[in-house]
Order: sequence, then structure tokens, then C-alpha cells
Amino acid sequence: MYKILVCDDEKDIVSALKIYLGSEGYSVSAAYNGKEALEVLEQEEIHLVLLDLMMPVMDGMSAMIEIRKRSNVPVIFLTAKSEDTDKILGLNVGADDYITKPFNPVELLARVRSQLRRYMQLGGTVAKKERFAIGGIELDDVAKEVTLDGDAVALTRTEYDILKLLMEHPGRVFSPKEIYEAVWKDVSMGTENTVAVHIRHLREKIEYNPAEPRYLKVVWGRGYKLETPEGGRFVE
Repeated sequence: MYKILVCDDEKDIVSALKIYLGSEGYSVSAAYNGKEALEVLEQEEIHLVLLDLMMPVMDGMSAMIEIRKRSNVPVIFLTAKSEDTDKILGLNVGADDYITKPFNPVELLARVRSQLRRYMQLGGTVAKKERFAIGGIELDDVAKEVTLDGDAVALTRTEYDILKLLMEHPGRVFSPKEIYEAVWKDVSMGTENTVAVHIRHLREKIEYNPAEPRYLKVVWGRGYKLETPEGGRFVE
């Protein structure tokens, strides 16, 4: 079930939206200013936000800027204003769509469905992490750099992509088939040896003793995982 956050300082509008959205099977959380909306986003998994533009305490524009610092959740602005400049500014700070009050419930629900469909097709949830750390290994996906205890590690593109995949899911076991299909973007057909070779090369670069690895572990008969050593740290 998708959960939608409705944020508007007019309680009658919030109540009406709860009815419209609830009739379509959506779960609804409510907030009455931008500050409350940010608090809800911190505490709950929200799949779409309906955000009023003019509100006390924190207006919708300010809240929108803060939302985009932490999430790519779709946001539809609700505004009583009809000026094009407000609509353009809202889109420029990260809103996905807008609808002018008073709105047609059928149109609003259609826009909600459209944004949810796009969001889930693109992977949904929070903005992707750009920096990862497990133990002494750090990966900066913006600079495409990897360090081990502060020292730069030179990886091939394939080794880097395998390491990133494992660091995104610390502790999870990936079969050779899953690694191949995720990294090579192709169907795995007897490619276990190809993956094993790259894993071996990667282990030689990120392990002080590849014969007794601290991080990149084999789970016999199942695959590979990246494990934090005792006292280390998982993804930040």
C-alpha cells in the first residue's frame, strides 16, 4: 500500500484529501506546515507528498528545498495561486507537478497515480547514497574513488562496480549469477568463472591478506558478501 503525506494548513482540505485518497486504497498521513511535513518524512516511509505552497511556520517552497536534500519522493504542489511564476519556481526547486485549488478530485487522483507510477518505475525511495564506508574501505561514487585506510586503491571499472554493489548491500550474499547480471547488465550463462576472477583481483586490492580476507567473504555454495570486521562500520 502506498502512503501519501498531505500537508496543508487548511484542515478541511486535509480531511477531504484523506477521503479521496483513502477511497483509492492509499494510506494517508497529515501535516499542517512544512516543518511538520519534514518530521513525518523522517519518521515514516512516504511514497508521495501533496504539499501546500502558502503555510505558516514553514511554507511549501522552503519545505520543498529541504525535502530534496534528503529524498527524491515525488511532490505535487497544492496552491491557490494561479501565477505562472509560482508554478515555475516550484518546479525549479524540485516539485514534480502542481495543481491549483480548488482542484477536481478526479484530476488530482490521476496526477497522483501518474507520479507514483513514474517513481516506482525509476526505483523509488530515498535519493541514492554517494559515499559508502565499511571498516577501512571508503567508496566515493561522485569522484569514483576507493580508499583503504586512507590510501587510494586503483580498481578497474568492473572491480569498482562489483565493490559498489556489495557495499550497497553489506552482509547480503550475492550469487555469481546475480553479480554478473547486475554489473555486466547481461544474462548470466555459465559466467561463474568470470565473476570469480574479478572477485579474486578485487580481493587482492582491498585485503591486506587475500588468503584470510577481512571484508570480501565467500559463502560456499551460495556466493559472495562484503562483511564488516569486528569494530568496523557499515554503510554511512
